[in-house]
Amino acid sequence: MPIYEYVCRSCEKRTEVIQRINESPLRVCPHCGGKLKKAFSVPAIQFKGSGFYITDYARAKSESAKSGAEKADAGAKSEKAESAGKSEKAEKAEKAERAEKAEKAEKAEKAEKTEKTEKTEKAEKAEKKKEKKAGES
Repeated sequence: MPIYEYVCRSCEKRTEVIQRINESPLRVCPHCGGKLKKAFSVPAIQFKGSGFYITDYARAKSESAKSGAEKADAGAKSEKAESAGKSEKAEKAEKAERAEKAEKAEKAEKAEKTEKTEKTEKAEKAEKKKEKKAGES
C-alpha cells in the first residue's frame, strides 16, 4: 500500500499515513485538529536483489577479475576513459553539427545567388524587350 504524506495548514506538521488508493484522504490533523493538505514527496524506492542492472551487470565483470587495489585503479582509469570517450563523442557530434550547419548555409547562399541571377536575367530581358519596342515605334 502507498504511503501518503499530509501537511497541516495551521500547525504545518507533516503526517505520513499508509492508505489504500481507493480510501478517502485525511481531512483533520491528528496533532491539532486543523485542516490537512495532501503533500507531494519523492518516493523512496530502492531496488535490491538480483535482476537489476547495478547488482548483476555493472560490477560483475570488473569485480570478478580484479582485487581491491586493482579495482580502485581500474575504476579511476575506466572513469577517465569513459569521460574521454564521452568528450570525444561530444566533439564528434559538435563537428558534425557544425559541418551540417555550414552545408545548410552554403546551400542557402547558392539558392540566394541563383535567385538573384534569375531576377537580374529577367530584368535584363524585360529591358531588352522595352528597348526593342521603343526602337520599333
